[in-house]
Amino acid sequence: MDLVTGGTGLIGSHLLYELVSQGKPVKAIRRSTSNLERVKKTFSYYSEDSEELFSRIDWVEGDLLNPDSLTEAMEGVERVYHCAAMVSFVTQQKQQMMENNVSGTANVVNACLERGIRKLCFVSSTAAIGYRQGEAVDETVIWKYSKHRSAYSVSKYRSEMEVWRGIGEGLNAVIVNPSIVIGPGDWNRSSSTIFKPVWKGLSFYTCGMTGYVDVWDVVHAMITMMESTISGERFILSSENLSYREVFTLVANALGKKPPKHYAPPFLTGMTWRSDWLVSKLLFRPQLFTRDTARSAHHKTCFSNKKIRDLTGIDFKPVKQSISETAKIFLYEHNE
Repeated sequence: MDLVTGGTGLIGSHLLYELVSQGKPVKAIRRSTSNLERVKKTFSYYSEDSEELFSRIDWVEGDLLNPDSLTEAMEGVERVYHCAAMVSFVTQQKQQMMENNVSGTANVVNACLERGIRKLCFVSSTAAIGYRQGEAVDETVIWKYSKHRSAYSVSKYRSEMEVWRGIGEGLNAVIVNPSIVIGPGDWNRSSSTIFKPVWKGLSFYTCGMTGYVDVWDVVHAMITMMESTISGERFILSSENLSYREVFTLVANALGKKPPKHYAPPFLTGMTWRSDWLVSKLLFRPQLFTRDTARSAHHKTCFSNKKIRDLTGIDFKPVKQSISETAKIFLYEHNE
């Protein structure tokens, strides 16, 4: 039996759909406050029998910060997909994100070791991989701490270190490092948020560049890794490296909107995050546009997918196709 953490998220919900579609027995951890309607919605995108497929999941109540609940959830489990993570660039949520991501992963690793789990697949991030000026980044580039690193990047790096620690203690595990994941999910969370601002008429772009990958490519790569004999390795999952302007233009074209045409230089994004900081203090709300967000908007990084392509022959979906398919679902939901 397989166990999935983070099953209500973008990657986790698609992974659950694929596993139950293949007829595999699956458990998924949920908190008592979890809303499973988002998972049902995701299933409905791909099947007319979505309710029946959803009913195949054995949902068990648990919490990453409750080690006993994880050990109990892993009873009868052979493989664990650890997809759960908090993604935030809000300063007020830094400590919570560190606890959820780092301590949560440490608890998952410890429970796997205690239960003798056959294999763990950990969903890390390209944010946990180092930076190399002027060259595509691969799995060998070492992450180094700097004041320019976001709290999210630090949390994913430290989470990954917990998995490497587990591997050193005898855990059979693989790590995948997706770049920005494209797919239909909660349009107000994670990478799915790139569609909403364009839909509302985004007019500014920045000079940043990064990698993008389709959610189904991530899911299929994870399952491939888990069914292989590969262990103690990590793999960058990324299809193409595109500028933010290119991506927002693709999204705009797919949604039938005008693409952004005004360049926002660093000084403008700097003013924006400072203004939002002030407003957040005055209105007692979380900061929406932060210093980390502003920095990443101008950061240029390219990622290499050579390692996993050479090993598995995976053929990544073009970003334009991923955006087009996701935009169709976005339009369907927003035109209902």
